[in-house]
Amino acid sequence: MRIQHSFLEDKPTLYVVSTPIGNLGDMSKRALEILEMVDLILCEDTRVTAKLLNYFNLKNKMESYQIFNEHSKVEDLVSRMREGMNVALVSDAGTPLVNDPGYLLVKEAIRQEINVVSIPGASALLTALVSSGLLPQPFTFIGFLPKKQGELTKVLTKYIKREETLIIYESPLRISKTLKDLFDVLGNRNLVLCRELTKKFETIYRGDLVSMMDEVFDTRGEYVILLEGDFVEVEQVLDAIALVNLYKEQGLEEKEAFKKAAKDLGVHKSEVYKVYKISKT
Repeated sequence: MRIQHSFLEDKPTLYVVSTPIGNLGDMSKRALEILEMVDLILCEDTRVTAKLLNYFNLKNKMESYQIFNEHSKVEDLVSRMREGMNVALVSDAGTPLVNDPGYLLVKEAIRQEINVVSIPGASALLTALVSSGLLPQPFTFIGFLPKKQGELTKVLTKYIKREETLIIYESPLRISKTLKDLFDVLGNRNLVLCRELTKKFETIYRGDLVSMMDEVFDTRGEYVILLEGDFVEVEQVLDAIALVNLYKEQGLEEKEAFKKAAKDLGVHKSEVYKVYKISKT
């Protein structure tokens, strides 16, 4: 077992520093102190981080550290930290490692007994979650879905029976297609979309997949998708059972009754099948 005493030992440290996701007023005093104090700032895009530093009148050495050079730079960076260098890792926005580079560096730094200290701050997924109105815990953060249809469907299928809130990041150019994919695999669920969080044009859309998947959304700013878990309200269960029984009494085959009831309720037929069969057990 190894024990890290983050502030009691005089050891080189890798600081994982969160930055604002939009509103620069969210930058913490402690984060600014760390960025001023360290020997080097690692950043996804030096141009983006330069704007942040200039805004707060900070001057420090920056170096690119992003997905395209992550593997090749880890060994050199850890070597420099072992020689006494203190380093801050930032992403373009939000908390590093969360859908951003940094895991490999953190893992190797820990293996080499270099202190790793998180400087907390903004996170798009938590900012969206607490204002969504959906259950805040448990939740699962999926990140960006695969672009290939087969891989995307395979990933979503894992969450069909999961009851926790699901959180997904998505490009504004793909948002409409992704909502259709979510409906096709998971059925209708309550949904919250957040864009431009903390910025002037912050927008939050609340509804369900049926009512929102054909909407035309603003193509500026990445989206956070929050999807309700797999549970059905009591009223919806009673409606599904009543509709299926009604259509069966009218002479429809059970399969067709499920399909027609699902259309009436605006849900996937698998949901109607599930609650109807449970009611018969």
